[in-house]
Amino acid sequence: MTLSDPRGFLTSLFEAAVHAADPYAAIRAYLPETPKGRTIVIGAGKAASQMAAAFERLWDGPLNGLVVARHGPIEPCQRIAVLQSAHPVPDEAGLRASDALLKRVEGLTEDDLVVALISGGGSALLPAPPKGLTLADEIAVNKALLASGAPISAMNVVRKHVSRIKGGRLAAACAPARVVSLIVSDVPGDNPAFVASGSTVPSKSSPAEALAIIAEYGMQLPAAVLAHLKTDAADAPDPADPVFARNEVHVIASARVSLEAAARKADELGVPAVILSDAIEGEARDIGRMHAAIAREVRERNRPFARPVVILSGGETTVTISNDRYGKGGRNSELLLSLVLDIEGTAGIHALAADTDGIDGSENNAGAFADGTTAARIRAAGGDPRAFLGGHDAWSAFSLADSLFVPGPTGTNVNDFRAMLVTDD
Repeated sequence: MTLSDPRGFLTSLFEAAVHAADPYAAIRAYLPETPKGRTIVIGAGKAASQMAAAFERLWDGPLNGLVVARHGPIEPCQRIAVLQSAHPVPDEAGLRASDALLKRVEGLTEDDLVVALISGGGSALLPAPPKGLTLADEIAVNKALLASGAPISAMNVVRKHVSRIKGGRLAAACAPARVVSLIVSDVPGDNPAFVASGSTVPSKSSPAEALAIIAEYGMQLPAAVLAHLKTDAADAPDPADPVFARNEVHVIASARVSLEAAARKADELGVPAVILSDAIEGEARDIGRMHAAIAREVRERNRPFARPVVILSGGETTVTISNDRYGKGGRNSELLLSLVLDIEGTAGIHALAADTDGIDGSENNAGAFADGTTAARIRAAGGDPRAFLGGHDAWSAFSLADSLFVPGPTGTNVNDFRAMLVTDD
């Protein structure tokens, strides 16, 4: 499978990474004690229905609850309601879902337990504009953030100061009940306050910091949003507030764990593996060129790693959109298209870049495969890979080369997965 079937080999590593983030196994290790009172399950994210279904199977006792997943296929649940809303741009269904979540945690007592099942994507799935702002305002904020090129940590500072549910506000609404947050991390560094904008995990930041980020990245936001950020109403809960004193936060799955699982799988298949980092951030096309440079150095000079080797990395890159010029695809496909141009004509390099949730950006692919012949195959099919990259249209480029990777939704989300196989052939 390995050297003779590089796509099959790379796919097996992706599958190992996804399996390591399986909600059932991850939740089982962090089940809280049964409370004296009620058990209420809440949550949001791309893995919300899978996490809820797993919790139902594992929990020995009564429970009810509500989670919010993205539109599309979901895992059926018996006792936990699953609502659906839009990602990456919020919609009216998300607004209703946020209100339903806040209503579900009303009237709890100190004897009750709230289990929060949180995964990446929850920010868009739970729009909840504060008084004076509208869903249109929150959509404008979301679009500006996605196009800005800002890292996820900066995005979440802005998001939590224009919301009634983010930045720990959902956990505060559960008081005086105890809240246990079980989090599948999709952010570099695995800071739980950054996953889904920390709906149940408060963190220190100020509206002034949000305004500084908006200015730094040149975001154009509605006047009402900017005015809101200059008022006390934009303040987020303080992590030191006693309302959070009994709460617990556990990161139950992450990119680090998944990359380590992929490395073990590679070793089993007879190829040494190295992990560059699980927290690589930056402009997707720049990170693509960096990965290409490393692969070429290994291929041409057998350093810094000896061939054959598979080089793994994770994290979350960004794509800065200018002048609204964009086509189809996502950050993983764009990263790989940039890599394609820099490895053109080089034999012995095969790469996969994909989102572990199974969907990369606007289409149904998780990412794509690439090698030293990909650029030539795009041209042979009538396309210009450099023009596709300039127009943020990586999906169309890889579609022409018959190189899209389409595993379908995976039911989990621990961010981006990248693997480069460098051989002697």
